[in-house]
Order: sequence, then C-alpha cells, then structure tokens
Amino acid sequence: MEQRIKVLEVIRQGQIGGGESHLLDLAYYLDKEQFEPVGLAFTSGEMVDRLECMGIKCHVIPTLKAFDWHVQQQVIDLLRHENIQIVHAHGSRAASNMLWPARRLKLPFVYTVHGWSFHDDQSWAVKTARGLSEKLICHFAQRVICVSQSNADTGRKVFGLKHADVIENGINLERFNPDGQYRDLRPEFGFCKDDFVAGFIARCTKQKSPIDFLEAVRLAHQQDEHVKGLFVGEGDLDAEVDAYISCHQMSAYVWRTKFRTDVPDLLHCIDVYCLPSLWEGLSIALLEAMAMRKAIIATPTDGTKELLTDGQNGLVIPFGQPQQLADAICRLHNHHELLVRCGEQAHEMVARRFNAKRVAESVEKIYVELYQ
Repeated sequence: MEQRIKVLEVIRQGQIGGGESHLLDLAYYLDKEQFEPVGLAFTSGEMVDRLECMGIKCHVIPTLKAFDWHVQQQVIDLLRHENIQIVHAHGSRAASNMLWPARRLKLPFVYTVHGWSFHDDQSWAVKTARGLSEKLICHFAQRVICVSQSNADTGRKVFGLKHADVIENGINLERFNPDGQYRDLRPEFGFCKDDFVAGFIARCTKQKSPIDFLEAVRLAHQQDEHVKGLFVGEGDLDAEVDAYISCHQMSAYVWRTKFRTDVPDLLHCIDVYCLPSLWEGLSIALLEAMAMRKAIIATPTDGTKELLTDGQNGLVIPFGQPQQLADAICRLHNHHELLVRCGEQAHEMVARRFNAKRVAESVEKIYVELYQ
C-alpha cells in the first residue's frame, strides 16, 4: 500500500456537539487506504474516546483560549512528531490555535466554518474583533469550507471572503434511520404514551438559547399538561438552566440530562425537536432529528433557513420568542397531520442531500488537490 496522506483533524472541545459529530463522521468515512486521520482537541471528552475506539489516534492539548500562544510549541511538536502533511481545523477556536503552527511548518491549512464566531447580538467592538480574526484565518488558509451557502454569503458581506468551498454537512444515515430498532426511553424519563414530548438536544450555551426552550415548554405545559420536555446537553449555562427548572418547579414535566451517546434512541422518544438558536452554520443535531423523521421547530439561522420551509418540513419561529415557540409546540400537538407531514418531508430532504459519506468524498478531493 502506498504511503497514506496524514491529516490532523482539529477541533476545540472533546465533548460531543455538532462540529464534533461532523469530525467523527468525516474520520469514519475517509478512505483509509489513501488517508490517515489523526485527531486533536483542546479539551478531553467523549469525542476523543470515540475516535480512539475507531482506531484513530487522538491527542489533547488543554486550553480554553483562542490564539493561545502558550500552546503553540506543543502544537508544533505534535505536528512534527506525527509527521502531519495537512492540517484541517474545524471551527474558529481550533483554527486560531493552528494557524501559526501550520504556517511555521509550511503545511497546507484547511478551515471549516461551522458558523462564524461573530453575530448580531454582540457589541460592535466584539463583533468587529471577531470579524477581523475570521478574516485573518481565512486569508491564510489554503482552503475555506463553509457548511452552508448562507455562511459563505455572510463571510463575503462582513469581511470580503474571496472564495469558499460550500460542502453542506452530512450525517450517518445508517445510524440515524427512522425505521431502525430503538430502545423505548420514555419510561426512564417518566413520560407516558399520551405525552407530547418536545426535545432539546444541544450544547447548553447562549448560542442555543436553552432558557427560551424551557420557557416555551413551561408556557405550552400550562396550555396542555400532556406537553413535556426532554433537555439533553451541558455547557456554560448549566447553572442557569438548573436554577430555571427549580424556580419554576418544572422537574415534574421536564427531564434534564447531560450529554448521552444514544442520540438515535433519544430522538426516537420525542415528538418534536426544538432548536431556538441565535446563530448556526448548519446544525448537525438538526439534520439528525430530521433524518429520524421528527418535526422541527427552529429559528431562521444561516444554515437552518436553507433547510426549513415553514409549514412544510418544519415550523420557523422568530429569535428570542419563547411564546411563539410554545404556540408552535401546541400547534403540532393539536394537528397530527401537520406533525406527520413535517416529519416525513424533513426526512426526505436529509436522505436526498445530507449524507456524511458524500461530505467525506468532497473533502478528500480538497486534500488530494492540496497534497499534489
């Protein structure tokens, strides 16, 4: 066998999130006769363990900072030790800590944008600074991949992004198969067959607006006691989420749990998937729910507005409006035909367009072009 191209796949955290799921699927589907992926994360977590279970070596260099000069030499040493030939950074935090080491060693550098680090709810100073950092990263990257056309358009508008390869996210359609066999988790969570369960499976961060989800479930439950909530995830807002559930005495109808690896089983047990995010690239979690034939309620973030047509394959609600999210939950609860239609059309779209194997093949072509 000819020598394989060694690619370092880098991401900020080792916990499982959308970008991390993307990296896992990419590493899984890469042609192992041609490529040898190596992982690097800046925190430990489930993703690191899963890569290693796949037989893929994965390193952790601890840091929570962007452009952290304290870890640069460790990164350079790792690149040399592993004889890396291409660096692929997923997300701005990872890219910021890989840009200089890759340039120092004159290695091809690929940057995948999983949603820009700037967004409208930031102050002018913060948004400007992050826009400039994204411009810097994109300027020095040999290739920039955007996971949605909207992301590419935003980059051009905000800082003059000159060129990007648009490769939409994909998911493992074998794992997220709505006709598969799954465990019934409803008894574990205290839900009965007559309950209408709204699910939130995402990082517990400001980006995902978890409090909006909880407030919506509270309001919907007031309208119909059969509406309940499943909250899966952890992050910076854990304390606020726990305090909100406690303050409003929601523990009787909202089940809260940390990250779990049995996501298909979790999706199987809910009726509707809610994602009231403030910004997104193209949410992997959203695609997973759509693949599992779930009706979707989401805000019109960059990638999401390319996916959802209101009333056809999901319901689109405004940003920061928990009452409208609650109304949408109740609307789907009370109109079974709409619920089924949205789920069916969501599944059809994902099955047609968003296959992780297709994503890996597109990325492979970029690697080959850079290596030649």
